[in-house]
Amino acid sequence: MSVDVVSIKCTDVNSEIQSGIQSRIGLRVHGGTDALGKPAYDFSTNSNALGPCPEVVERLRATDCSSYPDPDYHDLRAALAQWHGVDPERIVFAASASEFIFRITQTVAANSLGRTRAWWPEHSYTDYAMAARAHSVVQTSTPVQAHLIWACDPASPLGCGQENLSSLLNQLQARQTMILDCAYQPLRLQADVSLSAQQRDQIWQLWSPNKALGLTGIRGAYAIAPKGAETLVSTLRQSAFSWPLGAHAVTMLEAWTTPQVQTWLAQSLLSLSVWKERQIDLCKKLNWTVLPSVANFYCATPPLSSRFDSEELLRTLRFSGIKLRDTTSFGLPGSFRLRVMSPEAQDALYFALSRLNL
Repeated sequence: MSVDVVSIKCTDVNSEIQSGIQSRIGLRVHGGTDALGKPAYDFSTNSNALGPCPEVVERLRATDCSSYPDPDYHDLRAALAQWHGVDPERIVFAASASEFIFRITQTVAANSLGRTRAWWPEHSYTDYAMAARAHSVVQTSTPVQAHLIWACDPASPLGCGQENLSSLLNQLQARQTMILDCAYQPLRLQADVSLSAQQRDQIWQLWSPNKALGLTGIRGAYAIAPKGAETLVSTLRQSAFSWPLGAHAVTMLEAWTTPQVQTWLAQSLLSLSVWKERQIDLCKKLNWTVLPSVANFYCATPPLSSRFDSEELLRTLRFSGIKLRDTTSFGLPGSFRLRVMSPEAQDALYFALSRLNL
């Protein structure tokens, strides 16, 4: 999930909030490939830097693209349901996590009586805000007022766990729809988020394994519905376009459940943990302030004495083949989000910043 827009912070549910959303959301800001092509050293996305997963790549090369996939994805649905230990009817497919964010926002808005309200963390994936804007949903300052509640653990850009997750679950009301965005759970480098089966049965879980597999160029996601959400599940399926998953997405999601791929992922997390310590040490040698993170990415701020502003720094580094992710659009001006990269990439960044006296 590397597509983001200007972060918004509102305090009341009224017309001023809605006008604020309309005026402050700008064009989406992307990490990764841009007009200059693919960066040689790309710190700007949250994808697993040890990817792509070789086992999945091999399966992708053997994928039959000569015909449509099964439009109901029976085999894939059964595999994912078995892996998660849920009823197959609780699985809802999506073209991507972002597509599902927009679709469920639209669906909840259509089913709400009166003005629809949504809540999301202050610093979070801003497609939540984009979807709210697109469907005339207003942001509320507290989850208790919301029809739609977003949570993500760990969340971008900070890479921190959701501190109030248990509280959100305990206060959840029958009229509310809560979605836990699980995009970065597989890339968590410290103690995993711990939810009981009963807690998970209360909420939606949105999974997009392409980041963990280092395959963000392949789009495809799925959600696990809470128990008792049959009506919403039916509406979401009816509002989806035909074949939301292409053949390559089906292959990726089928591979996701296999022991070989999960073993590769577990081993990659061990390497990422070592790389992360090294990368943070290099940032600190440059006197950058590093914020806490449990994921394969984190935020860092250069020293105040820096003679470059953020845009100039990004531009200078980009022409050197290095791309960072400015966090202004997340409401954190002056900071940058960096994914954990290989020692070679780390050294390239360190020497580039050293030459700039950063």
